[in-house]
Amino acid sequence: MLRTALQGAGELLLRPAPLVSDSFRQREVLRETAHRAWPLPREPWFMGQIWLDLLFAHWRVPPEALAGAVPPHLPLDTYDGSAWIGVTPFCIAGLRLRGTTPAPGLSTFAELNARTYVSLGGKPGIYFLSLDAASRAAVQAARRSYRLPYFRSRIAMEENGEGIRFDATRTSDDGEPARFAARYGPDGGRLPVRPDSLERWLTERYCLYTLDERQRVLRAEIHHPPWPLQPAWGEIEANTMTAPYGIELPGEPLLHFSARQDVALWPLRPASG
Repeated sequence: MLRTALQGAGELLLRPAPLVSDSFRQREVLRETAHRAWPLPREPWFMGQIWLDLLFAHWRVPPEALAGAVPPHLPLDTYDGSAWIGVTPFCIAGLRLRGTTPAPGLSTFAELNARTYVSLGGKPGIYFLSLDAASRAAVQAARRSYRLPYFRSRIAMEENGEGIRFDATRTSDDGEPARFAARYGPDGGRLPVRPDSLERWLTERYCLYTLDERQRVLRAEIHHPPWPLQPAWGEIEANTMTAPYGIELPGEPLLHFSARQDVALWPLRPASG
């Protein structure tokens, strides 16, 4: 399994250059589609990525807690009447545009996102409250191409044999202060794919939503195989990712780990409903 060791503003310490075979794996995921709730887009995919050493930390919150954080014309998706907020630290590797190979020095960096879940037109997806990356180029590109609330952060991420250490502090001048620090790792074998389970409802999301400058809803399709989830352990030392929205996360989170996910993404398009 690939492991990460990133420090500071995205400096790569211990990682080989992305392999061309990783690009083929991104392309091959398009052959596995039976698990999707709707067909793949007809147009070609736009970008490939690999997500490594990812922790899903989820908190159950009342829907009204998100009233000021999610646009009112994006309906919240709830599970047994509750909304959920996720905070996910991980490493992006093998980032490339379709038809290209990963660019050395630009295709691997640590990232952290805070998210919740919405559904529009029968397509449940992700609404990002914020995304933090240890890459100036990635932040600028994602703001332009996906209109997402990306911020530059100083992130250290390393695997030391006992678990993964992740520490992110936002440094963008145009973002509210935020920090997340944790140690985490897998804690058991791979979970079965049970479509109606809570862990699948939280993680199997095949699009993201955002707004354009006129506050119209846009959707970007995402595709990957079913998540190879494991139970996880975690020690969260600091977490103020939802403080800018006045949201206090209650109690202990529900934790899951995934060692690797190969992903294809499509460009933003107007959401049809």
